[in-house]
Amino acid sequence: MELTTIWFILIAVLFTGYFILEGFDFGVGILIPVLGRDNRERRAMINTIGPIWDGNEVWIITAGGAMFAAFPHWYASLFSGFYLLLFAILIGLIIRGTAFEYRGKGDTDRWRRNWDACLFLGSAIPAFLWGVVVANLVRGVPLDANFDYTGSIWSLLNVYALLGGLTTLLLFTTHGAYFLHLRTTGDLAERARALALKLGVATAVPALAFLIWTQIASGNGITSALIVLAVLALAGGLALDYTDRSGWAFAATALTIGLASSTLFCALWPDVLPSTGDPANSLTHENAAATEKTLGIMTWAAVIFLPVILLYQGWTYWVFRKRVVLERIPVA
Repeated sequence: MELTTIWFILIAVLFTGYFILEGFDFGVGILIPVLGRDNRERRAMINTIGPIWDGNEVWIITAGGAMFAAFPHWYASLFSGFYLLLFAILIGLIIRGTAFEYRGKGDTDRWRRNWDACLFLGSAIPAFLWGVVVANLVRGVPLDANFDYTGSIWSLLNVYALLGGLTTLLLFTTHGAYFLHLRTTGDLAERARALALKLGVATAVPALAFLIWTQIASGNGITSALIVLAVLALAGGLALDYTDRSGWAFAATALTIGLASSTLFCALWPDVLPSTGDPANSLTHENAAATEKTLGIMTWAAVIFLPVILLYQGWTYWVFRKRVVLERIPVA
């Protein structure tokens, strides 16, 4: 297998891992003002992701770094053409991170409500815009002969991309509801379970429409199989949550996100950024790649350091695996 192929797969895996792990983080943040009836419940929800949310963001940082080193032309065209969307995502993540740190610094209800609103916005904005970004990657954008983006921000806000954004927003929120059902107890867990069932049904329609549209426009035999599996995983998650199997339901939505992300990257291949004008201007895994020597050095570095990162993050999840018990959280 060529190194360019290996690194395309690795970047796809990093993005997929980010969507799975950060997806439930976003979902919890979105649901804090929805499910949390008082400060104790909201603190319990935050505590479910408090030790892990920043570690989950390492995946997107690594994906961006890998793209910069392995496919510099892809990185340059993507980050310049999608600058406003990516900047809005960054602002959302900054607001979200600040809210995690500052929510507990004040004692008034107004202070907490304001930071809860920041948590909601800082989670909902990236959850929606990541779908818009990835959908445009698959659909393609106008590029000139120098691989420079020639469209506007409005070109990126097309119907297909907005449908992709709605899909990721709802799917991540459902994923977060399943996570809360898994990691909390009592009435809060039951309300999360009930809401997850409703969200799962609401997610099915735009998700199916988005994946079918992707299949018609850019699909192949592999993507059609992945779409069928993703639909089955989403339906399985609903059935498992209905029977109160929270762990398996959460695993099912994680699998749904993984299969949906894999569908998009398989539909994108062998391009990394298609041109909607002249196909000759499309960026592929070959013309966007770094030199063979660079890819070789990066491959050895990945072989050495990637297992260490995976082991460390797995250990973190194991340490903080227990449910958050509402009664153990102070009232104040």
